[in-house]
This record gives sequence, C-alpha cells and structure tokens, in this order.
Amino acid sequence: MAKIIRVVGAVVLYRLYDVGYEIDLERALDFLAATPEDRETLRLNLEQRRRVEAQAIRIKNPPITVTLGTEPFDAVGRHHDGQVSARIFDFGVISLRMRCDIPGAMDWESVAQFGDSADLTRAARPGFDRSIHELTARIAPAIARAQIAPVSEDYVVYRFTRLEDAVGQPLPAGELRELDVAPLLLNEDRPISDQARKELLPHWFSYYPDDLSIITWNTALVLDPMDGESDVQLILEFANAQLLELRYYDALLDAELPRMYDRIENARKGSGALLGRRYSGLLTGLQTLLADSTEIVERTQNALKVTDDIFLARVYGAALELFRERAWRAGIDHKLGIIHQTYEMLNAESMAVRNEVLEVTIVVLIVVEIVLAILMR
Repeated sequence: MAKIIRVVGAVVLYRLYDVGYEIDLERALDFLAATPEDRETLRLNLEQRRRVEAQAIRIKNPPITVTLGTEPFDAVGRHHDGQVSARIFDFGVISLRMRCDIPGAMDWESVAQFGDSADLTRAARPGFDRSIHELTARIAPAIARAQIAPVSEDYVVYRFTRLEDAVGQPLPAGELRELDVAPLLLNEDRPISDQARKELLPHWFSYYPDDLSIITWNTALVLDPMDGESDVQLILEFANAQLLELRYYDALLDAELPRMYDRIENARKGSGALLGRRYSGLLTGLQTLLADSTEIVERTQNALKVTDDIFLARVYGAALELFRERAWRAGIDHKLGIIHQTYEMLNAESMAVRNEVLEVTIVVLIVVEIVLAILMR
C-alpha cells in the first residue's frame, strides 16, 4: 500500500511587468508609506532573513515590497482568494505575487490538481492586470518613461512548509524524492519516461535535511519549514525579473532594426546632404538607444550578486541557465553591435560629406582670392 503524504503550504503565482525605464524607489515610498516606520518595513532587509549571511546576497538598491489586498477568482473547480503583494525593482520591473493557501493538509494527488499552474495563471491574470494598473497609477510620478510593456513573465512556486503522513506526523524532505512531481511541476497528466524526467527535472537542491527545492523553466517546488518567503523564492524572483528585462529589450531591438533601415533610406532622400547633417537626428536616436539599452541591461544584470553562499549561488546559476540568460544576452549584444556599426558607418559618412564640403569651400575661397587679386591689378 502506497504511503499517504500530505503537504501544508500555498501556491504562489508570480506575474512580472516592465512598467518603465526606471523607478525611483525613494519617491515610490512617498506614495506607499504612511509613516517613516513604514518606509523601513517596505524595503527588503536582507539582514532579517533566516539563513543568508550578511554579505551572501548583495543588492545595490533593495526593492520595495507592498501588500495590495485580495483578489478573488475561480480556477480548477475551486474558489480562491489570492493575497496580492508586489515587489518593485528600481530597473523598471514590478513583480506581482498572488498567494493561494492550500486548505489544511492536502494529500499529494489532490495538491497536483489544486496547483494546476496553467489554469491558476490564466484565471488570475485579470486580477493581476487590475492590480498593476492601480499600482502604477499610484506611484506614477516615480516611474521614468512610464509604459506597461506587452512583454510579461509568469512563474509559479509551490511553497510548502510541512510534509506529514496520514496521521499528521512530520516527514523528512527526502520523502518528496519518492513522489512523482511531474504532474505538479510539468502539468503532465500522463506518466513521463525516465529520460524525460531526467532532462526536465534536473535541478534538485537541499541545504538542510528538512528543505528541498526543485526548479524548472516556469515552476518551482520549495519546501522550507520556516514561514514566509524563502531565500530560494527571492533568488527566483530576481532571476525572472532579469529574464523579463532581457526579453523586453530583445523585442525592442528586434522592432528597432527594421525601422532603423527605413529611417536611413528616408534620410538619404531628404535635405541636409550638402552639410552632412541628414543623419543628425538618426544618429542622436541611435546613440540614445545604445546608451539606454546598454545601461538598463547592465543594471539589471548587476542588481543582485550572490557571493559566499554556495547553495544560493548554485540555485541562482541553475535558474539563469534554465532561463537561457546567456543566449538572451548574446542576442541583445549582437543587435546592439549591429546598431553600433550602423552608427559608426553613418557618422563616418556624415564626416566624409562635411570634409568634402570643407575642401570645396577652401578651393572656392582660393579661387575667389586669385580672381580678386587679378582684378585688382
């Protein structure tokens, strides 16, 4: 007879939005904090976290975390009252989180049905969209170049605090290794092969005997007996925020390249050729695009550093590998390289035209001087 395993915890839905070029967190606090004490409460304080050493995680500008209320929705045949909160990052990303508590201690098969990530994410989306519009309106003066991008990122964390047997006795985290986690993490109704399981679920991490984390492309299982957000959740949220920015700027550059070629063609047909200024507006725009894209991508990539905590460094590295961070960054660098080469080419062409105009002007002046000299004889 199979052992009955029950879990206690919640499903946490994440939806991340790019809402602008950057967010002034100090100004945002002016609109979110009712008292000076609230300002300290809303800023992420790493020193208060359970296991992280003082310098294990370094965040240059700690984000703001704010509670937004409750969003009711129906999914998987159940009614949910999602507890909504937001984490606001200075590089223009807002991560909305919706926590759906598991009712009581639920057996494993029921959890897999309760936590259908596709259905939960789809049903919660209207609530997320309402919340992001309300929050951005509330802190609008703190957002530079405010605009909610069409690109967003979804992630689901199954946050368990306890495993127990049929009579309520606690079980070690190792019991999860004996369970089939594929239906929960991969949304697979049918059993998958051992090869597929090995390829799709390769990242299992454990630090203490009573914790375990399994991460995939769009879901994660985090077992941690301590209440509240775990260190792994924080790492995954940052990794998703970084992925969103890479996706956003990759899409932005994809759209910009064809427009750039059209503007070059139009500029060559326009006026200003004799003075070498037909590309001046285009060059200014390309220079701004290069500077903005490079700055925000670098700032996003450097927002979080994991130093002397090997466990969290492994989790962070695995998440970036799963999210194909290097491939996204390489694609962005390649497109920025094309724009930079185009800028250099147009600038060189403009300089050549200006040099030609200058040479012609000098020749004309010499001829005029010679003619005047002859006429005055």
